Amino acid sequence: MKNIYVVACSLLVLASCADKSKEVNVDETTIEMPSDTISVAQDTVALTDQDGTGMEVKDVRAEEVKLVGEDKKEIEVTSAKELKVAYASFGDKILADKALTKEQMLAKYKTLKKGDTIAVKFKSKINSVCKKKGCWMKMDLAGNTESFVKFKDYGFFVPLNADNSEAIVSGKAFVNEISVAELQHYEKDAGKSQAEIDKITKPKFTYGFQADGVLISK
Repeated sequence: MKNIYVVACSLLVLASCADKSKEVNVDETTIEMPSDTISVAQDTVALTDQDGTGMEVKDVRAEEVKLVGEDKKEIEVTSAKELKVAYASFGDKILADKALTKEQMLAKYKTLKKGDTIAVKFKSKINSVCKKKGCWMKMDLAGNTESFVKFKDYGFFVPLNADNSEAIVSGKAFVNEISVAELQHYEKDAGKSQAEIDKITKPKFTYGFQADGVLISK
């Protein structure tokens, strides 16, 4: 009887070992994967879902990620409001803000008739400057038109080389009307033919401006 009991115990031990071996084999089979399913190149970035349920591998080079980070940093610290234009001031001190565009200024001019004046400030490019003293300048308006700017009381002048600079002028805008007879007279004095003179049949309006303060970009 004792021998039978020993044999029975031995069989139970062997069966238990066999079961454990089987379990280990199953676990090993579960974690074994082909090498190409888990290999990640050194220059890629692996991202894990926030809930930890999966892994997404994106083929993004580390240097590209660095550049994106630098770009984001630059955008965050640079503001359009911080970009300032330096101006040289002439005449009365004026501020650069709230100036009309050249399109807005032309629209203002078109509402005026001879004898009207309005106080206004606008910004545009200087097309030309008096090359003798800098006592006048022509500023660009929309539609191939110009504003002829003079300075209050002949009290100040602008640099002779200010052509093509950005300027802001503050003062009074007005329109001048040159009659047909006056225009024809000017053409005759300029030596134009009678045929060319006879083509003038409408008065000409000019856009004048008397500035008391001017800012010119440096």
